[in-house]
Amino acid sequence: MRPGRDVAHHPPVPSDVEAITTLIMTYAARLDAGDLDGVAALFAHATWRSPARAEPLRGVEAVRRAYDGVLLYDGIPCTRHVVSNVVVNVEGPERATGRSYFTVFQARPDFPLQAIIAGRYHDTFARVDGVWRFADRLILPDLVGDLSRHLRVGRSR
Repeated sequence: MRPGRDVAHHPPVPSDVEAITTLIMTYAARLDAGDLDGVAALFAHATWRSPARAEPLRGVEAVRRAYDGVLLYDGIPCTRHVVSNVVVNVEGPERATGRSYFTVFQARPDFPLQAIIAGRYHDTFARVDGVWRFADRLILPDLVGDLSRHLRVGRSR
């Protein structure tokens, strides 16, 4: 008999760090898919901040409005959010923090592939009903390139 053949299969349970990392990556995937309502839904119980805004945004509707300036082409922004250097610190059974870098690439037929913005995410997470959620996200842009094909004029994250 081969090892493991008669052992009941149990799906793996993600660790807290894996679950939180998946949440961070879900944000990027939804943005790139043009699912701006889905992005906002991630902040149902959270604040969303950036240096461009004096006050933090709270809840789905406020965060969704922050993405009204994103330009979509056939429903997508033609971007790839690359998230790296992810560090998650679980500080207790219901609280964690995270730091990561982001680089957003964009290409269009009239716009060659290029990095359009890079920066950092500083996040706080809370476990609610057994599920990790954003409690706060601070978006810190460090390097800003040509956002003309990504955001309507006068809008910024």
